[in-house]
Amino acid sequence: KITFVACSQWLENMAKKSHLIQGKTITSVPNAINTNLFKPRDKNKAREKCRLPLEKKLLLFGSVKVSDKRKGIDYLLESCNILSSSYPDFCKELGVVVVGKDAEQYASLFPFPIYPMNYVNNEKELVDIYNAVDIYVTPSLQDNLPNTIMEAMACGVPCVGFNVGGIPEMIDHLHKGYVAEYKSSEDLANGIHWTLTEGEYETLSEEACRKVMTCYSEGAIAKRYIEVYNKITNNHA
Repeated sequence: KITFVACSQWLENMAKKSHLIQGKTITSVPNAINTNLFKPRDKNKAREKCRLPLEKKLLLFGSVKVSDKRKGIDYLLESCNILSSSYPDFCKELGVVVVGKDAEQYASLFPFPIYPMNYVNNEKELVDIYNAVDIYVTPSLQDNLPNTIMEAMACGVPCVGFNVGGIPEMIDHLHKGYVAEYKSSEDLANGIHWTLTEGEYETLSEEACRKVMTCYSEGAIAKRYIEVYNKITNNHA
């Protein structure tokens, strides 16, 4: 008897369609995150550490390689241009933090200031970056259960992303952020604007953080695996 564990409900559902493992037990348990490290901290201090402006509303986009088309940078650019033409006054307050290789080559393409950073793999630096921004935007075109969303939400940062893969099971639409129509730059722009203006930002932030503590913390995931083992062995671990 084999039990297969996927790390998202989306992947679990995909696996259940496979002829290779029909008749097998398939469930899902997310990856865990260290919520003692990734947690809300003082925003102004984080911005000072990252040398970011204190007065801007900052969007974050991150990827190992920013120019990787699967990560959707073109959709983010188009969304920002839509925002610039639809809400010019609102956009005077905006800035974009772009983290990853090739970030600087996009500096001239955004309609408002961009703050490029090289790829960061130091977790403590990542915590500062997440805490320095107001919103995390992930226009990824294919993804499973992105750690970046988990990390941002753990730091109290609402997220906006496309309805693809495991993203909609992470971002509860209009409760922890905004799930945009797949490949719709216009709806992505709507999500950014809604999150920063119409949504109850403090509530979104608190709910995002609570979701991670409840669903993705190391303790919560350990309990999920204990449940899986108990079902397999008929024991009570």
